[in-house]
Amino acid sequence: MSEPTRSPQPIILIRGFGGLDVADEKKDTYQRFNVGTVYPQKQGENYIYEGLILRFMKSNWKYQDTTNVVGYYGKTYAYEPLLPEKLKRSTDKDIVEKFMRLKELGYFSGNKIIIDPGMALHLLETVEQPWQTLWVFRYYDLDERKFNVYGEALVRLIDFIRELTVQKEGFKPKVNIIAHSMGGLIAREAVQRTYPTSKKQKAENYINKIVTLGTPHQGISFQILKNWINISAEDELKHFNPDFQKDPRNDAAFVNFHNYFPAERLLTVVGTNYRSYDAAIASRLNRAFSLEGEYGANYNRSDGLVKQTSAQIPGTPRTFVHKCHGGDDSLITSREAFEVATRFFFGNVRSRLRLVKGKVTRGKDFFGKSEFFLGVSIKPRGVDFELFHQSKDAENCYGPFSQVDPLGKNVNFSEANQSLGFPWADTNKLIWQGYLDTKKSLSAKDMVLRVEFYIGERDLYGFGFSDNKIFNKQYYVRALLPTNLQPNLKLYLHADEQFMREGFQPSPQEEMQKVNGGWQFDVRETGFEGTFRIELDRIPENGLPIPFV
Repeated sequence: MSEPTRSPQPIILIRGFGGLDVADEKKDTYQRFNVGTVYPQKQGENYIYEGLILRFMKSNWKYQDTTNVVGYYGKTYAYEPLLPEKLKRSTDKDIVEKFMRLKELGYFSGNKIIIDPGMALHLLETVEQPWQTLWVFRYYDLDERKFNVYGEALVRLIDFIRELTVQKEGFKPKVNIIAHSMGGLIAREAVQRTYPTSKKQKAENYINKIVTLGTPHQGISFQILKNWINISAEDELKHFNPDFQKDPRNDAAFVNFHNYFPAERLLTVVGTNYRSYDAAIASRLNRAFSLEGEYGANYNRSDGLVKQTSAQIPGTPRTFVHKCHGGDDSLITSREAFEVATRFFFGNVRSRLRLVKGKVTRGKDFFGKSEFFLGVSIKPRGVDFELFHQSKDAENCYGPFSQVDPLGKNVNFSEANQSLGFPWADTNKLIWQGYLDTKKSLSAKDMVLRVEFYIGERDLYGFGFSDNKIFNKQYYVRALLPTNLQPNLKLYLHADEQFMREGFQPSPQEEMQKVNGGWQFDVRETGFEGTFRIELDRIPENGLPIPFV
């Protein structure tokens, strides 16, 4: 198995579903990846988010735009490529040989996706660090709305990028992919069908990591309403069908993804704010077409179009952001998407938060049917945006918990045999798995996360209160990074921001207990008592995460 890397790789951006008529999508230069969001309530560099492309170009990674390098056409480009006049006059034999190598490989003609000769020469002559480039995959320009066509074209683009880099720098990089909505299904088409079938290769040797934004990996719950979805191509339609996606006999089904790609190298970003999605009919249909375990129309666990459950693949990392599927301040245009994706690609620390045990000590409607939920939201210091979000409004908290202890007084959150409609992220009560970058920390000596806990109560029968708040409080998890004087990693739990004062010394009570697998801390407030565990692993330049020692 090839190793993942956190060093910069070329990034391919794949947009989502375009509808019945994609004429407007073909006119969109950057396929909405250049659209950002203004946050008037925030300040400094948090005030305006320029969109994925411009933010990558302005970042410390200094990514470069490759617009106009690749052409996408509705018919095969069969013409003999015109060699640039500059090439004919060139005395640089090395550049000429590299250019002619691309021509011999057929990258300038004979396909519907080709490299422009003039732009190829420009890249060979001028672009430094070609592995830090951005590529927008314009698959709708190919006209044929078939997934096998999309998969073949994406693999050809990856081959282009790798060959351009090896001609320039002498090595072939893998690529990272950020895909919105249906774009994630196209990435999976390449992974699960094109590479193993057409190329007889493993996708992991070509693709480093994938981030999907609101991709319906498990289908759309109301997919049968074909006239509303407006997909004319039958091949596209079937990929949105939940039955297609869960059929183990189908190589492209989500249940087979782990057979073709390392699960830990896919991050699914799940949207939760259906209320701000423009297409109100989609939100109503998501409530009507609830999935098993969602308790009918009581919940609308979606980003407005894609169910939260459907946007995940079991066994792969996932995170929740409180954004809708598309439009303004959405999964594709929000700052949260950039922060989550870059930490997954380049982060040097993997963090996990688990529940060890917990119980609610007050509440429980006497006449109604009470159920309780546990939610957590996580924000890194220095960036005023959440990396993980759970709340009552997002309808994505873990639960419902209703099992009482033997005395009938407390509701227990940690009983293993509880069947949860909204379950943990793994079988060991995993709440959050995220990725951090110590280089982004405000201080070289520590990392700080603000963790907000929420415990809510809901009465399903309607006799009692529907929105009791049992517990809601913010804490600060602070990790003192190893130094020559302090070689051991230490973690502290603070109730406020006093730790930022000059000369602050933590109390012994604030230091977390080191246990097997991580650091443990208690939260004991009115209405709730819980024990949680933080796990931190170091991510090497190349390879899988390893525990801090």
